[in-house]
Amino acid sequence: MRRLTSFRCAGETLAATLDEAPGTTGLLIVSGGNEIRIGAHRGMAELAASVAAAGHPVFRYDRRGIGDSTGENNGFESTSDDLREAVAAFRREAPQLIRIVAFGNCDAASALILFQANTGIDALVLTNPWTIEATDDLPPAAAIRSRYIEKLKNPRELLRLVTGGVNIRKLVSGLLKVSAKSSQAPAGLPARLAAALAATRIPVTILLARADNTALAFADHWKGEPFATARTRCTLDTCDTDSHSFARPADKAWLMQRVLTALET
Repeated sequence: MRRLTSFRCAGETLAATLDEAPGTTGLLIVSGGNEIRIGAHRGMAELAASVAAAGHPVFRYDRRGIGDSTGENNGFESTSDDLREAVAAFRREAPQLIRIVAFGNCDAASALILFQANTGIDALVLTNPWTIEATDDLPPAAAIRSRYIEKLKNPRELLRLVTGGVNIRKLVSGLLKVSAKSSQAPAGLPARLAAALAATRIPVTILLARADNTALAFADHWKGEPFATARTRCTLDTCDTDSHSFARPADKAWLMQRVLTALET
């Protein structure tokens, strides 16, 4: 059974949805970007229904300033209080819970990495964590590199290059960005994520969409030295898709299987 509820956070009222089930391990879904708790293409609502049907209660919520929740939306880096209060609310609404697995996509995954400590979360499932700190209007360096490799395999793209069908200025800008990024160690948000994952003592599963730009950017950082400790402690798996939200039927089935594995481990 699905029912609506709410909880308080820093003087605001946050709207939430509970998919009830008898299990003692529950799934907390944290929305990414500025999405409401239903998720892109209703993906989070569908995931919640499927997980609840498998016997695990699921709790979703709109962070402050999003959807049906009051307050100001100050981005994912301001959501530590929202996360902590959501965990507490989930335990109140489903008092049989012994264990909580938290799931987040994109910047919700990054928020979970940064803020899960001391919240009572027992495991993380993170999809396509956000590591991008934009300095221009180009895609991440890893995405540019992947796109160029694919284009070089295509004879038609090579013909476009020699016949003037390619924007040379954009090509040069992309090459410069790839060159600059490949020679720099991760800093800023990627470095903070690496440090937080290194300090995490709960099970962490990272799931990437192979051809998604956000996932490509994370995978590029993941190979670097700052993530060396995290690589020994986290499980990483990749889905052969370009869908950031795992929207296709095969993607949904792949994601569901791995979420259930985290819940039942």
